[in-house]
Amino acid sequence: MTSALLSVESLDVRYGAIQALRGVSFAAHAGEIVTLIGSNGAGKSTLLRAVSGLVRPSAGRITLEGVDVTAHRPEAIVGLGCSHVPEGRRIFANLSVLENLQMGAWPRRGVEAEGLARVFALFPRLRERLTQAGGTLSGGEQQMLAIGRALMAQPSVLLLDEPSLGLAPLLVKQIFEIVREINAQGTTVVLVEQNAHQALRVAHRAYVLETGALALEGPAAELARDPRVRAAYLGEGDAG
Repeated sequence: MTSALLSVESLDVRYGAIQALRGVSFAAHAGEIVTLIGSNGAGKSTLLRAVSGLVRPSAGRITLEGVDVTAHRPEAIVGLGCSHVPEGRRIFANLSVLENLQMGAWPRRGVEAEGLARVFALFPRLRERLTQAGGTLSGGEQQMLAIGRALMAQPSVLLLDEPSLGLAPLLVKQIFEIVREINAQGTTVVLVEQNAHQALRVAHRAYVLETGALALEGPAAELARDPRVRAAYLGEGDAG
């Protein structure tokens, strides 16, 4: 396999006396969907925050397209091609849909129209609500807006943190179909998701985090059949 587009090596992250990540390594190659699964508090969101520069690792190395970004600021990492859709969406509630999208386009000045065309093709509903304040959108529409805003920077790697959280089942299905489409368009996706069934179904490869450390890794289809994963994350008891 070719060298990784995104590589994390032996990463440690601490919050004061608490060690949130311990020696975590993972990689995402061009064209992949890689999912990180694990229970609440396992360190999944912390790992994405470290990759996007929102928290500083205490040890380890992060490289993006061969560039060491371990100590880079978040805006520099976005500029190098990695966008982060955080848990909880974090849209600008008082700004319009269009203004939210324009905020995401700042690293790619001059190609805003191209970015908008892509976002509207994926999320036609956002075109219909261009002048509406982000805070007045439904939960599903806000998630679409958060993903669309991240795509405006035309990332090579998209970090998605719990995109299905709090959404109705039909919207969950739609969001995962869109994740597949984004990937089919050439964007590598790193997906953190509590819905392990859907995450393992959509991903090419998967990593399991437990209490801040890597417990399992492999092709997503194989992990979906692993008795430990089925018992712990797929609600199938002691399936074998």
